[in-house]
Amino acid sequence: MKSRELDALGIFALTYLLISGRRLKILPLNRPAAALLGAVLMVVCGVMTPAEVYRAVDYDTIVLLLGMSLISAYLHLAGFFDWTADWILRRARTPQRLLLELILAAGLLSALLVNDTICFMLTPLVIAVVVRGQLPLLPYLLGLAMAANIGSVATLVGNPQNMIIGHLSGLPFLRFSAALLPVAAVGLAIQYAVLRAGFHRSLRAARIQSTTPAAVRIDRRLLGITVSVVGLVFVGFIAGLNLAWTALSGAALVMVLARRDTHEVLKLVDWHLLLFFAGLFVVVEGLNSTGLPDQVFNRVHGLFGHTAAAQAWNFAWFSAAGSNILSNVPFVLVAGKWIPGFAQPELMWQVMALATTLAGNFTLLGSVANIIVVESARRHLQVGFWDYARYGIPVTILTTVAGMVLLLLGA
Repeated sequence: MKSRELDALGIFALTYLLISGRRLKILPLNRPAAALLGAVLMVVCGVMTPAEVYRAVDYDTIVLLLGMSLISAYLHLAGFFDWTADWILRRARTPQRLLLELILAAGLLSALLVNDTICFMLTPLVIAVVVRGQLPLLPYLLGLAMAANIGSVATLVGNPQNMIIGHLSGLPFLRFSAALLPVAAVGLAIQYAVLRAGFHRSLRAARIQSTTPAAVRIDRRLLGITVSVVGLVFVGFIAGLNLAWTALSGAALVMVLARRDTHEVLKLVDWHLLLFFAGLFVVVEGLNSTGLPDQVFNRVHGLFGHTAAAQAWNFAWFSAAGSNILSNVPFVLVAGKWIPGFAQPELMWQVMALATTLAGNFTLLGSVANIIVVESARRHLQVGFWDYARYGIPVTILTTVAGMVLLLLGA
């Protein structure tokens, strides 16, 4: 193996080590800082030139994330997420119904907006609702995290890996959703069944305590503007317009019409996430430029089989495993180059979206959404690895199998 290949592999391994686990004492870096370090090392070690680094960044994905994040920020400022949580609590008559409505709300919102953003916005509200109602917290935290992952599979803007798949594949927004929306719906039903059965005793023993609800402040004008623009944005998505610039145009329109200080809006944008993906694009492209991922694929390609169905099932499990080993976004960036070599590329793009998204529920570290929920709730409840995995593992296996059956029946 050449020196350049060794350097690229070593930098990729170091970056992955830093972003996949807890901060090390030697290098106490968070995920965005780790990705940025990896990108810089690719240039310093001569794996890539600065010009190649600039070309490696998928700006469409960055712009799409920025646009959806800005729209979510305006929804937050308008009081939409507070109103949603309050509405769910007022409607729920039993703990079981509260869990069901939370799962449905999180799944639907994650399909429309980015799942990580939904978890960031809703977790504090869910904690407040559950604590106010004096209910067990764990089933509702798991319900939010898992539903955000499952619901996000339905659209090309539901999660970051789907955004990348949308850009790499060029699949029409509506055709993608037509194939994956039933997967999300069935997945949410399976998740609810597993959590309700697993927490049967604690939910049956619990009672929603009637307390005076906190006043929810809603900016009706801003909410009306933002919801209307969200509708226009999705009309643009369905019409086949560029996803990234449609989302950013919608965000800019809200900015103009809202007449609010943009400083408070821009503070709500997850700039760390944008930096993380920019750095990750560079690190993965540095590895791809050595040809090592292609060599790996050439060695394992025959194991996937020759028929479309066999390739779909084998690639689904391969993607699920790869997502938990490499994390879903790096896996999609590496494996996306392999899709044209399969019998039905469009089906395999859908399989990749399904498997890499649903695999996020396998363990606590399977997706950023899980980490956001657990870390936000740590003052109220410490969620351990097995606390999550005992429900995440069956949910992942059952939703993946059911989703693949639905996907292949519709293919």
